[in-house]
Amino acid sequence: MSVILQQAIRRYVTTTLANYGKVEGPSAVSGGHEGGYKIWKRLTYLLAFPAIALCGANCYLAHQKEHAEHHRPPFVKYEHMYIRTKRFPWGDGNRSFFHNPHTNALPDGYENEH
Repeated sequence: MSVILQQAIRRYVTTTLANYGKVEGPSAVSGGHEGGYKIWKRLTYLLAFPAIALCGANCYLAHQKEHAEHHRPPFVKYEHMYIRTKRFPWGDGNRSFFHNPHTNALPDGYENEH
């Protein structure tokens, strides 16, 4: 039994190695593929780059429109907000580390009124 199995394995390995690297099938018969990169190059320049530019322009214009319509909400002093039980360890101790005077209010209100 082991002799038959060894012969079968040997036959399989030799035929596999003999056929390794042989090109068969319709693509090997139909011709070369040396011009295929030209199609992808044209698609990249004529389709992909303009699509990226249009998406970027769309994002930029949407961002500009959003900021043109953006108004700061009025300051309302709520009891549960702006509680300072401990000073911040930087600056005057009242402003957070990433403080923006236009958008972030202090406990008394906004710093600059626009």
